[in-house]
Amino acid sequence: MEWLIYVSVAIIAVSFALLVFYIIQTLQSLKKTMDNVATTVEELQSQVDGITKESTELIHKTNSLADDLQQKSDSLNSVFAAAKDLGESFQNMNHSVRRVSDAVSRKADEESEQVAKAVKWGNVVLDFWSKWKTKKAETSKASVNSNN
Repeated sequence: MEWLIYVSVAIIAVSFALLVFYIIQTLQSLKKTMDNVATTVEELQSQVDGITKESTELIHKTNSLADDLQQKSDSLNSVFAAAKDLGESFQNMNHSVRRVSDAVSRKADEESEQVAKAVKWGNVVLDFWSKWKTKKAETSKASVNSNN
């Protein structure tokens, strides 16, 4: 029976050796995985640094572009203000022309009766002159015919 104890101890020793061997294999595989993770993290850190640098440059360019846009917007504001002033000037000028036109129309309406009378007298004078000219022509013809 003593041999049974030796065989049992041998089986336990072999089992323990196998267990240690597989634990070592697992730990070595875990070490390789951890090395790969460390390498990936380092590469990722360098990529993040590059992205951070590019992002910072992009922010600076965006800020300078925003400043330039603000300056151009401010200069356009003065152009729009000048256009507004010009529009108001035209509006004032139109208002003045309208007032003068209204005054002229009122004055013309007031004096239209006098103008109508003047036109009527002008027509009478023209009619009288035309008749006188016709009568003169007839007397000239009559005196030429009587002389012949």
